[in-house]
Amino acid sequence: AQGRADPGVDDIGERARTELETLHRAREDAYAASRRVIRSAANAIRAVHRSEGTTARALLDEATDSLDVVRRASRERPQLTGAGFVLDAQKEYAEARLVYGLLVAASDDLPGPDELDIDTAAWLNGLAETVGELRRRMLDLLRAGDHDAASAALAAMEDIIAVLVTIDFPDGVTGGLRRSTDVARSITERSRGALTTALQLDRVHRALAAADLDGRVGSADG
Repeated sequence: AQGRADPGVDDIGERARTELETLHRAREDAYAASRRVIRSAANAIRAVHRSEGTTARALLDEATDSLDVVRRASRERPQLTGAGFVLDAQKEYAEARLVYGLLVAASDDLPGPDELDIDTAAWLNGLAETVGELRRRMLDLLRAGDHDAASAALAAMEDIIAVLVTIDFPDGVTGGLRRSTDVARSITERSRGALTTALQLDRVHRALAAADLDGRVGSADG
């Protein structure tokens, strides 16, 4: 009859609603889990800077558990794979794992995207963001007067930049890595300037201290 939907259309519409409701629930669960990943990852990095290695490791485990929820949702619902919140969670997770590897485990064998089971572009963007954390560590070391360790931190930053500048693909492929690389390069340049200034000041202080010592020795001899 005119004005009534075809029964087949009604059935399809109901199936569509059911499918979208299921997708919506999966998305909400994955989004909540992604927020937990980001929170745990940020707290892990904070613990690293406080030299609380055990706490950092526990927070990384929490982040891994939450990321597992996101992974399962993405595998069951491929529509979620490229969602911004999924990639953000992967990026923050990669950053936390890399910062832990660089500053706590002090390992040359850092986990790659395959080992972390995350998107390569997210891993690369996480790697770029570790430069900021390395700068923070470098400045802490300079304040403590540990110039050798500060120089090592800067060298790690430069190594990361050397890798990132070789990744020359469109932003749609790399998730905006070019901008992340530009920011990381700028941070590295400022850090090099800070370290150079600190080393120069240290040499001046040493020279003045040596001159003062020589003067006092000379006065005593006289």
